[in-house]
Amino acid sequence: MHLDHEEENYNLSLSKFESMLKTNKVLFFDSEEFEEIILHYLDMGKTNLAKKALKIGLEQHPKSTGLKLVQVEMLIFEDKLELAEKLLNDLYFLEPTNEEIYIQKANIYSKRDDHEKAVELLSEALQYTEDYSDIYNLIGMEYLFMDNLEMAKVNFIKCLEEDIEDQSAIYNVVYCFEFLDQNQAAIEYLKKYINKNPYSEIAWHQKGRLYYGIKDYENAVRSFEYATYIDDNFVGAFMEKGKSLERLKRHEDAIESYAKTIELDDPTSYALLRIGKCYEKLGKNKEALAFFNKTVHEDPLLDKGWIAITDFYVRQKKYEKALEHVNKALSIDDQNQAYWKRFATINKALNLFEDAEYGYRKAVELGDYQLDTWLFWVDVLVNLNETDSAIVTLLQASEYFPEEYEVEYRLAGLYYTQNEAEKGSFHLNNGLRLNFNNHTLLNELFPAIWNLEKIQSLINKYQH
Repeated sequence: MHLDHEEENYNLSLSKFESMLKTNKVLFFDSEEFEEIILHYLDMGKTNLAKKALKIGLEQHPKSTGLKLVQVEMLIFEDKLELAEKLLNDLYFLEPTNEEIYIQKANIYSKRDDHEKAVELLSEALQYTEDYSDIYNLIGMEYLFMDNLEMAKVNFIKCLEEDIEDQSAIYNVVYCFEFLDQNQAAIEYLKKYINKNPYSEIAWHQKGRLYYGIKDYENAVRSFEYATYIDDNFVGAFMEKGKSLERLKRHEDAIESYAKTIELDDPTSYALLRIGKCYEKLGKNKEALAFFNKTVHEDPLLDKGWIAITDFYVRQKKYEKALEHVNKALSIDDQNQAYWKRFATINKALNLFEDAEYGYRKAVELGDYQLDTWLFWVDVLVNLNETDSAIVTLLQASEYFPEEYEVEYRLAGLYYTQNEAEKGSFHLNNGLRLNFNNHTLLNELFPAIWNLEKIQSLINKYQH
């Protein structure tokens, strides 16, 4: 009831102030009311109204330290640091034990990237404050700016010791542990924290994330479950629980967890996609396809959705259907290398080699420099009897993969086919040196030249 009364008074103050602005009548407010009104407008992004309230407030309460500190805050926000500093120095002579003066001075030094001085001032503020948690939190943030994650972690932990419910500090502590590659230590810390505050859904959720990070999926599931017991509307925990269950191959349970996120909030393309993947793992292809289609309907720009449908049809060997969907994807985003690679692979399966060649070329032009993409492209060029283009493409690939036997054996085969024995011999030697065990690749790809005496002679030399 007390809080309701305070809120009612706060709303009355706002209404009264806005009424005053409309009528141009000057009404009286105490300094704290002005502070609340100004901070309200700042939070709303209504800077001009905040400035008006501050001006009137200082006219009615010219000696109010609270209002002057709000003025300092606004000056710092506007990067008027010299003015803010001058005002703070004046206030310091009047109230040298006011913690807020040290906090705002620290804010100025922080803005100037002098974070060490900011920490020094905040440490002084600790002598005068009753809200230690807030100061420790600010010190932690300054250490983050200095990339001193160890000291940041220490101060965020102190913040939580003072205020065990500070949720932002939990996130910050875990961030520091993770950045320092101290995942196991973070888990141990959260175990102690949870012993003191067992109903913190945030702590359980973070603990689950950490277990997931070290691939302890059983404990991850257990942690996320506790988070959802405490807050049965915790969408993030249900989502993470679903991911962990998938890792444990508990696909039906994962579907249930993902479905819960859709029940609690608007369906996300990620949840729909994961449900589809789980159904596919369970061999329920009809349900899987239905959810893949829902995924691209929900978010047509999500490439993973289109890729899931395309790959689904490829696995079913329904290449025409796969091609239909990859073409739809390309009509939305023709700069996606993953789409072009699939376009090429499907056309290759349909023996449409010219289209396949075009697809692989587009994929590489868009930045797909994976070895298999180069090799598939070359094999299609060979199939089209475009030997010169195949050689040029392989030489390009060799710049990215200078010690790759699959490139060398192909170059050897192509040069021998072109009757360029010296170049063929050079690349065959490279291939045999890099990986003799797979020398029969030459026979698989170029059976017409396999029995040439010079080739067999080289191979025999490496056998002995």
